[in-house]
Amino acid sequence: MDLDRLAAVHLFPVRHHSPRSSATLRAYLDEVRPKAIFVEGPSDATALLEALVDPKTVPPVAILGYRTDGEPASSLWPFAAYSPEYVAVKWAFEHGARVELVDVPVGMTLAPFEGATVGHDDAEDPGGHEGEGEAGRGEDEGEAGRGEDEGEAGAQESIYEACARARGFRSFEEFWEASFEAPRYEPGAFREALLAYADLARGDGERLVHRARDAYMARQILERMGADLAPHEVAAVLGAAHAAAFAARDVDPALEARLPAPVPCAVTLIPFSFPRLSEQLGYGAGNRAPQYYQRAHEAGGDFRRATLEVLIDFTEHLRLRGFMASLADTIEAFRLAVALAELRGKAEPGLDEVREATIATMCRGDATHVDGFLWPAVIGRNVGRVGGQLLGKNSLQEEFWREVRERRLPATDAPESFRLSLTNQVEVGTSVLLHRLRIAKIPYAAYAGTRRAGGAARSRGQAAQVVPPDELLGQLSETWEAQWTPATDVALVEKIVLGDTLEQVATRLLEEDLAACHTTGEAADVLLNGVLASSARAVGAALRACDEFAAGDSDLPSLARACRAFAGLASFGSSRSLSSLGDGVIAPMLEKTFARAVLRVHGGSTGSDEAIAAAKEALRTLHDVALSQPIVDRGAWLDAARGLVDSEAVNPTTSGLACGLLYLAQAIDDAEVTRVVGLRLGGAAAPEAAASFLAGFLEVNALVLVKSRHVVEALDAFLGGIAPERFRDTLPVLRRAFAGLGATERRYLLENVLAARKLGDKARAAQAVLLEKDRERLKEMSEDLSQAMDDLDELL
Repeated sequence: MDLDRLAAVHLFPVRHHSPRSSATLRAYLDEVRPKAIFVEGPSDATALLEALVDPKTVPPVAILGYRTDGEPASSLWPFAAYSPEYVAVKWAFEHGARVELVDVPVGMTLAPFEGATVGHDDAEDPGGHEGEGEAGRGEDEGEAGRGEDEGEAGAQESIYEACARARGFRSFEEFWEASFEAPRYEPGAFREALLAYADLARGDGERLVHRARDAYMARQILERMGADLAPHEVAAVLGAAHAAAFAARDVDPALEARLPAPVPCAVTLIPFSFPRLSEQLGYGAGNRAPQYYQRAHEAGGDFRRATLEVLIDFTEHLRLRGFMASLADTIEAFRLAVALAELRGKAEPGLDEVREATIATMCRGDATHVDGFLWPAVIGRNVGRVGGQLLGKNSLQEEFWREVRERRLPATDAPESFRLSLTNQVEVGTSVLLHRLRIAKIPYAAYAGTRRAGGAARSRGQAAQVVPPDELLGQLSETWEAQWTPATDVALVEKIVLGDTLEQVATRLLEEDLAACHTTGEAADVLLNGVLASSARAVGAALRACDEFAAGDSDLPSLARACRAFAGLASFGSSRSLSSLGDGVIAPMLEKTFARAVLRVHGGSTGSDEAIAAAKEALRTLHDVALSQPIVDRGAWLDAARGLVDSEAVNPTTSGLACGLLYLAQAIDDAEVTRVVGLRLGGAAAPEAAASFLAGFLEVNALVLVKSRHVVEALDAFLGGIAPERFRDTLPVLRRAFAGLGATERRYLLENVLAARKLGDKARAAQAVLLEKDRERLKEMSEDLSQAMDDLDELL
């Protein structure tokens, strides 16, 4: 390998996403006018460069590489308008120069390398920080910036921290801004300064994988130069540590053999966003404030102008929210930011000066609004756009973006809430789209609330819970919270192996879920999701599976869960475009499954309290279905429930629950419930079993039950009849039984206990005595107060 020839190339070191790097790079390219430019980036993505600089492509965008062998792994190479790599590619296209990417290919980046992936971001890139890769897929996107072998409890100071400390700066970012970003360098001086710095920094820590990449890129550059290009006709735009290694001729060609064999993969170009580019949100090779640096880039590297624009925006933000903020405050904040920069030896103010000046002047020392608005403002919400006929764009991406545009759904990297009215067929179609995305596990939209027919809105606190599919069928509206992120497009690209449309992908995943089902209830959940996603094939298969499972299913909770699903479909099936699938099959399925469930009521209600926890919910479900669906055998359920009430073989809690359900449904009258409660809570019953019956009884609707004089009399007699020596053993169950009573229920219970014990007249008499005493006391206080006021008048 001819390292002398490599070192003679116009090596230009850069820091990823650095406005100063890109500005000086453009000036440098204008000066040397190379015929070929080799840029750090996956070599198999060179074909995408034309799309990258297409006039209709608006950064930020990213090259996405992903595995195509079924393994869920991907990696991103983002570009902002001020990314040096993007500037180099754009300059080459504008000036007719040859431009190619020369880093390890995507397949090698995603391949295992000594227990981890090769990755592509420079661990020793100046100012880098350790961070997780985008979407948490295991790719090594973090620029460690501290050396890979600094791991002993973080005790060893990195070269970056040492540089910042030696220069008197509080952080490396502050050091970087003062030393490289703010000063207006000549291109040659910037190049030499950054090469010298990178040469120092690359010795910090073990960098085996990056030295192997050095060898790969060195060979690529020399081979692509060939004999036709002289070194002075070639420019190489590389991460600073790579460029420094080439300049120092510190490349070991043998290390290239250590790189793994590439895995099957593909590449494409996707939109990216400023929030994902910001290192504050986890992207290691980003910067703290993409929007702030974009302003500086558009101002030709003028950070004073960028600072002033941010302060003007923040002033307007404060005024719109009713705070006292004027242009004079803005000017004062700007002056303070410039003064702070001068005191710290910085050529121009940076983010730290902007924040501190804003807090001190415009916010009077309160950082609340700065942290709540200023940082989002300097990070920005920009989402890029990929133009032209993009190579590698798949049908799922096209369908997603077409639907987002036509349905006017959120397309920004910030959460937005919206409500869909399910009485509107267009918005029902939007709901179907969002459910397909949900089932496909494509990160875009999540429930933020629901509103059921005849019910109240689901609170935001409940929104984080998983909403059972059957609850979605009877809604009048759905509230969603949507946010596009690069992970959305990553998922759309990866899911193409499952189908060419979102409906096909959702159907395929539902069929996989169905294949993993073992009970009727699990198959019913797949059925409901198939309805919500309007997948006819999945619905048909799920219906057949439900029928097959129910024939041999002996699990009461599973059968009840299926009944609830069928009941929901019987009421609201056609509202989700099920009419073409034959809603008529739902009613027979509901009848058969309900009958099977009722036959298993007694057997499913035996066991310990833990064992019958799911059975209690199943009993409630069957009761609701029996009362709401006229097509099922209500009489069979009522008979089964009465059997539980009278049975001594089942768990007493289920007996009490069944008794409460029958009482509320008026299937048994006051006399009957008094007899049952009296029998269950009588002296002959074991206190623990009686307390368990009581717990189940009160679970149903405590308010209605404690308002019944007959029920309360039976309860009072039971509690008064427990022997003292048995009371301690019974107390835990009693506490659990009465724990669910609220203030209203307790008040009714007390009133009925007083009435049952005929204490009401005595209590009212005592209250009258107390009131009379209070009147006398108030009269005395009034006389004392009147005398005091008279004395005060005399003094005045």
